[in-house]
Amino acid sequence: MPTTAETPAPKGLSGRKAQAARNDGIILDAARAVFLADAGAPIAAVAERAGVGISALYRRYPSKEALLRTLCYNGLRRFNAEAEAALENSDDWQVLVDFLRRVVDADVHSLTVRLAGTFTPDDEIVPEVRRSGELSEEVIRRARRSGRLRPGIGTTDLGLLLESCAAITHPDPARAGQLRRRVLAMIIDGLTVDSELPGPPPEPGEFAYRWQPPE
Repeated sequence: MPTTAETPAPKGLSGRKAQAARNDGIILDAARAVFLADAGAPIAAVAERAGVGISALYRRYPSKEALLRTLCYNGLRRFNAEAEAALENSDDWQVLVDFLRRVVDADVHSLTVRLAGTFTPDDEIVPEVRRSGELSEEVIRRARRSGRLRPGIGTTDLGLLLESCAAITHPDPARAGQLRRRVLAMIIDGLTVDSELPGPPPEPGEFAYRWQPPE
């Protein structure tokens, strides 16, 4: 069971390009581990963990902000890929269940929880943000069509559910994955209860403030 969104190995490349892609993957995996442990860690800590010189790291990422931005953007792209895979299921309810399990296992929301507000987003990610909204809406639409989704659950609730699972940590990554899956099973059961939820769901964009670095 995967518990981290490790950078996939490059495919279809050879020679220098393949080596460069592997080196970049090593740096991104190291950065993920370092910044999830301490978002305020210096970029030198990433170079040390990756086993590369600081100059080699800066050639790929000119600043810590650029590295953080890449990490989070990759996480969003992974989220979209997992949602697209889940939507291939012909069972409308299983689409939601598979989506939640896939995203929790990929652990993309740990990046959201830890790195929000540590860098300034740019326009590059806008298409992926829009796509994530469209995919989430389709997941919820399919779940509603199944007739099993609890009344009052909306698209904006998905982020809160996923962040709740991401907040579960453990020194052993495998054990963290087990605990997240356990809590997710309880959450999924709760999504089928036929009772009214307290308070309104999150408004679209309600949590956008946290992506703005402090002044």
